[in-house]
Amino acid sequence: MTPFTSKVAKATGNRLLHLLVAIVPVILAAPAVAQLESAQKAQVATDQEAVKSQAAIDEIKSRTDDAASLYAQASADAESLKRYNEQLGEQVKSQAEEIASVEKQLIDIETTNREVQPLMQQMVDTLDQFVALDIPFLAEERRERVQSLKDMMVRADVTISEKYRRILEAYQIELEYGRTLDAYEGRIGLGEDARTVEFVRLGRVSLMYRTIDGSETGYWDIGKKEWVVDASYKEAIEEALRVARQDGAPDLLVVPVPAPLEVQS
Repeated sequence: MTPFTSKVAKATGNRLLHLLVAIVPVILAAPAVAQLESAQKAQVATDQEAVKSQAAIDEIKSRTDDAASLYAQASADAESLKRYNEQLGEQVKSQAEEIASVEKQLIDIETTNREVQPLMQQMVDTLDQFVALDIPFLAEERRERVQSLKDMMVRADVTISEKYRRILEAYQIELEYGRTLDAYEGRIGLGEDARTVEFVRLGRVSLMYRTIDGSETGYWDIGKKEWVVDASYKEAIEEALRVARQDGAPDLLVVPVPAPLEVQS
């Protein structure tokens, strides 16, 4: 081999060597790239699976949370319904007791009506007798009041309570008469002897009168149950009329009163 050939061969060998050196990394790198791409694909697939898994987990968690929320709400509703039922039970019990009480009251009212009706009638009859036997002041007004009570007692459209109230009211009025001083105009006498006079009443102790012209004065004699003309009481009657009309300050009155009765044992 000539020196030239030897140089050419050497140069060619060197280029082949460099080419091999350049190719070997490429050849060696090709599997690594493939592995990297495979790994990347695997990672992507893994990530996608992870996303799907997470979505599934989130869905399960959401369902679990919804189920827990529904359970809690159902438990609260059940507890509320239980308390409501207990309250209804108490109300039903109370209503049953109230019904029993009302039924008993109705029975008692029916019994009371049977017992009270005769009692009220007796009260009216007693008041009628009392007015008839009492000194004759405001005689017409008081008789009309008693007659109104008698008419009321036979009416079915007036309740027992209203009848009782009006009877007590009449008794209260009669009671007030016994502690008041009053003056009013009225009629005295019958027929030709009838005349208008001024009456003055001191409780139920004394009932006096004076004619309008002042020519006659007198009083009701409780013992004799008649009117007695007595001029000696003229000034006393004038003073009583003045006080009753509040024409001046109250003063000590001298009036005719019945003599005390002897009590027999």
